[in-house]
Amino acid sequence: MYHIVTPENFTTTPWKNGGGVTHEVLRDEGAEPWRWRISIAEVSKDGPFSVFEGLARILTVIDGDGLDLHTPDGVLAARPFRPLAFSGETPVDSRMVNGPVRDLNLIYDPRAISPSVEVIEGPAQLDAGRGQTGILCHRGQVVVGETSLPTGAFALGQGGTITVGPKALCVIVRLG
Repeated sequence: MYHIVTPENFTTTPWKNGGGVTHEVLRDEGAEPWRWRISIAEVSKDGPFSVFEGLARILTVIDGDGLDLHTPDGVLAARPFRPLAFSGETPVDSRMVNGPVRDLNLIYDPRAISPSVEVIEGPAQLDAGRGQTGILCHRGQVVVGETSLPTGAFALGQGGTITVGPKALCVIVRLG
């Protein structure tokens, strides 16, 4: 059984630095503090990322040309549909590549879970597996079990088949 969240049900919060907004999709409600949070960020200005002590991130650009993430160790290139993992403790100064960007963020406690993020372009059919799995329908027809996801919707659940139609694109988050 999958829980489906559509964009109008995301919780939107402006950033403290005024550089964008975050649409919280879901978080682990079973633990305090939470072990994971999935959100979509709208980046409209260059600037610093929030620091998340003790946590890690996987960022996937889903709209726009990408971000250059300047860190003390060099520049990380966040490009469209290429998940990028890095420490939430790393100070990041973000620079947009050719304008505004939307990105899917998984922020998680690496002591509690070992997640993965992958982008699937259709046509494809895959087994969701036994662990908790999230699916963002970015475009086209994405079906989880018997349920077709609206564009922009996110489904979270376990098991079943994920069918990605021709020219469709989804982001799969495996939480374990």
